[in-house]
Amino acid sequence: MQVPVAGFPSRTRVTYAALGAAALTAVLTVLPHSASLIAAVGGTDAGRHAPGFSVRRLVLSDQARRFLVLQYRSYATEFMGCLIGELHGTTVVVRRIAPADVEPTHSTATRVVPTQSCEDAGWSATVGMIHSHPDAERCWYFFPTTQVLTSDGQSFVQQPYPVDAIMCGDHVVWISRDMEERQLGPLTGDALKASRPWSGDREGATSGR
Repeated sequence: MQVPVAGFPSRTRVTYAALGAAALTAVLTVLPHSASLIAAVGGTDAGRHAPGFSVRRLVLSDQARRFLVLQYRSYATEFMGCLIGELHGTTVVVRRIAPADVEPTHSTATRVVPTQSCEDAGWSATVGMIHSHPDAERCWYFFPTTQVLTSDGQSFVQQPYPVDAIMCGDHVVWISRDMEERQLGPLTGDALKASRPWSGDREGATSGR
């Protein structure tokens, strides 16, 4: 089902037996401070994400990495976050990840629908979206061995951002406007692999993807 919320359709996954082509590997860079992030990649080149533009490197700050690990450990349903940062040449620097505006009833184990865009929710400088696959499976933007877009791939095409990402176990699978899948991680080594999403009641908790 496509949901006309500021260009962000729902993401409903289709189950396939096995993952065919592996995602290409990118280097996970963890830098402790925003100043270090900027110094590491050079000057800002914000707004340069025309169709076909290639982001070669995705850099996560400590806050972004912690957010992903905690969200993955806490939720059995898909969560969604807004990647806040800048574009520097062919590098996207994610300073922090803010929760997307998602009604709890609109987040399931295989589907998440935002209520409004990241900007309308108050998050400026958004460079992309990230959501989780709680079972750490089917983390792809194209169906294996094809050039057919999955629902996640279709959703990215309709977004205005230079990158999109999927939290998949202890790794992040991401894509840029050149439509090439890449992989980043592991985020925390064995610590995240040993932890599974918790399915208990959480009074007052919300989740997003």
